[in-house]
Amino acid sequence: MTEMRLDPLSGRWVVISQARSERPDAFVLHAKRLEHEPLEPCPFCPGHEEETPPALVTYDEDGAWKVRIVPNKYPAFEGDQPFVVENRGPVFTEGTAGGIHEVLILSPEHGAAWPDLDDHQAGLVMKAMRDRMEMHSHESYLRYSQAIVNAGREAGASVEHPHGQLMSMSFVPRELAEEQARFARFTARCLLCTTIEAEESVGHRIVFQDDHVVVISPYWASVPYEMLVLPRHHTPHLHTAADVDVESVGRAIGIALRALVSTIGDAAYNLVFHSAPFKMGEPFHWHVHIVPKATTRAGFEMGTGVAINIVPPEAAAIELAAHVLS
Repeated sequence: MTEMRLDPLSGRWVVISQARSERPDAFVLHAKRLEHEPLEPCPFCPGHEEETPPALVTYDEDGAWKVRIVPNKYPAFEGDQPFVVENRGPVFTEGTAGGIHEVLILSPEHGAAWPDLDDHQAGLVMKAMRDRMEMHSHESYLRYSQAIVNAGREAGASVEHPHGQLMSMSFVPRELAEEQARFARFTARCLLCTTIEAEESVGHRIVFQDDHVVVISPYWASVPYEMLVLPRHHTPHLHTAADVDVESVGRAIGIALRALVSTIGDAAYNLVFHSAPFKMGEPFHWHVHIVPKATTRAGFEMGTGVAINIVPPEAAAIELAAHVLS
């Protein structure tokens, strides 16, 4: 049976079509690890710090760094100019691309992706991300900060050593503006607080939960085994979140990714951290999207903007949760 489900965060429709999962080679899984880099040494490994720009900050323990943050050598955004739009013709509009682009090296261990981090290290990564966002929030020309982790070539990674990226920019991108608008239209109360309560009430799509965080395969999941990590404590901004909340989210991401690996193998994935723009607050609830690359986006999705998910989130949650418990 095929269903249409509405994503309340984006306003987009999703097709849930389990029958299409019966096609031969429905899943296109690739190892998320990149082939060994042709250029040695790895610029993110200890002892080769000179291969990157000087560190902006390090988080050290026992005389050695545990998390290192450096400027991106090839920034998508740079410069301290505010966002200004200029029209250069009837269909030629451009804007300034001011901002800050940093790399968060998740661990000194070359092969330690997020699923391999212990709870302490995952919490340290989250606190580093939060602290850098907080620093950026004081820059008057910056309006929004986007943190991501791309794991695997199919997810957009270009360096094998696990790392994340933090891009703070002088404008609010459309995806975030649309999420903000959806929160505003959901007038009853917070959209994601309501989601937590509703999912706990029905119990069909919960992957993991504790006192501080809930992980679900959302009702509107657009790709197989997609997950949403929701801190229970309502806060619009990641950069103002308490230690216990960011540490719990870091731990939950690791639990969710380990369950994903146990369920479908070593697939590529994206982590996308959504927080309210710096100078805006309510209504919003910061959260993390886990988007596995288990299928390929095809012409229908590109032509219509409507995703087709061949694994119902209810089935995905059962599989994932079983591996959390094992």
